[in-house]
Amino acid sequence: MTVLVGYASAHGSTREIAQRLGTRLAELGCPADVVSLDGDVDPRAHGAVVLGSAVHGQHWLPVAEDFVRAHRDVLAERPLWAFSVGLPAALRGPWRRLAGKEERVVLDALALPASLRGHRLLSGVIAPEHVGRAGALMFRLVGGRFGDHRDWQAVDALAADIATALRPGM
Repeated sequence: MTVLVGYASAHGSTREIAQRLGTRLAELGCPADVVSLDGDVDPRAHGAVVLGSAVHGQHWLPVAEDFVRAHRDVLAERPLWAFSVGLPAALRGPWRRLAGKEERVVLDALALPASLRGHRLLSGVIAPEHVGRAGALMFRLVGGRFGDHRDWQAVDALAADIATALRPGM
């Protein structure tokens, strides 16, 4: 069974997380096709699906939301996992505690099919040029920290969870 790892990335962080997931899945005996959702992607050619997107304004990127809407019936027929790439690890204090609430908002907006087996909110990379001058100032004022906040162990754990579900007895 080949796994579709589809992603929507604004600055490359989500793409790199998807690539790592695909590599780890293959190492665990689950071949994966890692593809951008802005291309011609057919989930019917895959036995399972993992979808991920950067989160902007508590929503997945439009191309990812459009993919979910366009393929909802097919996704409902396959084991499905999702991941969102946001900023929880870049935030501090009360803002960091609110990140957990953002996850629910993101999932509710997507209305993913009942075949969804799991979702992870992961942290990505945030740089001043990603948010502009005013955004960078606001980010700093709320205690945000620029940098690469990806947790590769969490990504590897997600791949292991998916592989275990797809290959019982691993």
